[in-house]
Amino acid sequence: GRAPVPPDGGWGWMVVFGAFVSIGFAYAFPKGLAIFFKEIQDFFGTSYSEVAWISSIMLATTYGAGPISSILVNRYGSRPVVMLGGLLCGVGMISAAFCTSILQLYICVGFITGFGLALNLQPSVIIIGKYFLKRRPIANGLAMAGSPVMLCTLAPLNQFLFDNFGWRGSFLILGAILLNCCVAGALFRPIGPSVRTQVTEEGKDALKGKVTEGAVERSSPTSVPMDNKTEEEEEGKDCCEKINRYLDFSLFKHRGFLIYLIGNVLMFLGFFAPIVFLAPYAKHTGIDEYSAAFLLSILAIVDMVARPTTGIIANSRWVRPRIQYFFSFSIAFNGTCHLLCPLASSYTGLVVYSSFYGLAFGMVCAMLFETLMDLVGAARFTSAVGLVTIAECCTILLGPPIGGTLIDTFGDYKYMFIKCGAVMVLAGTFLFIMNYYNYRMLAKEKKERKAKEEDLKCVRTENEGRNNWDKDTTQVGPELEPLREDQGGVKKEMNGT
Repeated sequence: GRAPVPPDGGWGWMVVFGAFVSIGFAYAFPKGLAIFFKEIQDFFGTSYSEVAWISSIMLATTYGAGPISSILVNRYGSRPVVMLGGLLCGVGMISAAFCTSILQLYICVGFITGFGLALNLQPSVIIIGKYFLKRRPIANGLAMAGSPVMLCTLAPLNQFLFDNFGWRGSFLILGAILLNCCVAGALFRPIGPSVRTQVTEEGKDALKGKVTEGAVERSSPTSVPMDNKTEEEEEGKDCCEKINRYLDFSLFKHRGFLIYLIGNVLMFLGFFAPIVFLAPYAKHTGIDEYSAAFLLSILAIVDMVARPTTGIIANSRWVRPRIQYFFSFSIAFNGTCHLLCPLASSYTGLVVYSSFYGLAFGMVCAMLFETLMDLVGAARFTSAVGLVTIAECCTILLGPPIGGTLIDTFGDYKYMFIKCGAVMVLAGTFLFIMNYYNYRMLAKEKKERKAKEEDLKCVRTENEGRNNWDKDTTQVGPELEPLREDQGGVKKEMNGT
C-alpha cells in the first residue's frame, strides 16, 4: 500500500533523458515557431497580435490542459500519456501544413499540438519526483536543460527548413520530428507495484458489490426507495472522492501554495512574450534572418548551462532550505533584463541581452517545479501541478497578444519589453516579501507545535506517575492489612479506656 522508495539513480537517469526530450519539445517548440511568424504574417496579411495568438494558444493549451494530463497520469501512468502526446503533436503539425487560414493554424498548431505538448510536459515532471528524492534538484535541472538544447537546435533548423522547403514543408518535417516524443515516453518505466494496487482496487470493488447484493437480498420491498436514495448519496460521495483524489482542491487552503500561485500567474504575463518577439525585433532593426535566429541560439546555449548549474546550486545546503528566496531573485533578475533591453540598439547589444536573458530564463525554469514540490511535498505535487497550470494559462494566453498589441499601437518594440520587465520585477518582489512572511509563520507554528508536544509529554508523564503510584498502593495494600487491623484494635482499646 505504500509508495515505493525513490531509487535516486539507476534507470532513473534514463527517465531523466526521456524527460529531457519531452520537456525540451514542450518548452522550446512554441518559441522556435517564432522564426516563421514574419513569413506567415506576410502570407495571410495579418498583424503582429494576430500571429502572436498562435504561440499564445499553444502555450495556454499546454498549461491549461495540466489538470487533464494529471488525471490521465494518475489513472494510466506517465508512459502511455507521453506517447499519446507525441502522436497528437505529430498529427497537429502535419495538419497545419495544409491550413489555408490563420484560424485553421490556431486549431492545428495552437490546440492540437498544444494539447499534445501538455501530455508531454506534466508526466515528465511528475515521474522525476517518483524516481528521485535526494538528487531531485539536480535531476530536475538536467531534465529542464532539454528546453535550451532543443531551442538551440530548432532555431537554426527552422530557418534552414524554411529556406529550402517553405513554411508548409517545414511544418511537415517538424511533425515527423515531434513523433520522437513517443520514443521518449517509452523510457518512462512505471515504478512501484501498480498491478498489485489495481488488483486491490478490483477486490474492493468486488467486495462492495457483494455487500450491496446481500443488502438488497435481505431488504424488504417497502425499503427499496430508502435503499435507492442511499445508493445515490453514496454514488455522489464516490464521485466527489474520485475528483478530490485526482485533483486535491484542499491545496487552496495551503498558504505557501497560494503565494506561489499568485506570484506565478503574475509572472507569466511577461515571461514568454520577449522570447517570442526577439527574432522579429532583430529583423525589424535591420539584422539579417540567420543572425536573428542565432540570437535564440545564444539564449539557448546560455540557458543550457544555467539550468543544471542552478540545479546544483539549489541543491546545496545553503540554498535549499531557503530556495523560495532564490526563485524570487531569479524572477526579478529576469524582469530587470527586459527593462534594460531597449538600450540595446546594435547587434552586439542584442547579443549581450540574449546572454543575460538566457541566464535569467534558465534560473527561473530550473526552479519552477522544484519550488512547488518544496512547498506542497511529493505526495500532493501531481494535483498541485495541474491546478497551477490551469490558473497560469490565462496570463500565458494574454501575454504575447498584449505585447503584439503594444507593437501595433506604438510601432516600437521597447514598450513591450518595458511592460514585461515591470510585471516580472513586481512578481519577484511579491514572492520575496510573501515567502519571508511564510517562513516566519512556519517557524512560529513549529515553535507552537513543539511547545504543545512538550506540554502533552509533561501531562503524560504526570499521569503515568500517578498510575504507577496507584498500582504500588494497590499492590502493597493486602500486605499491610494485618498491621491495619492491629492499629484498629489499639485505637478501640484506647477509646474504651
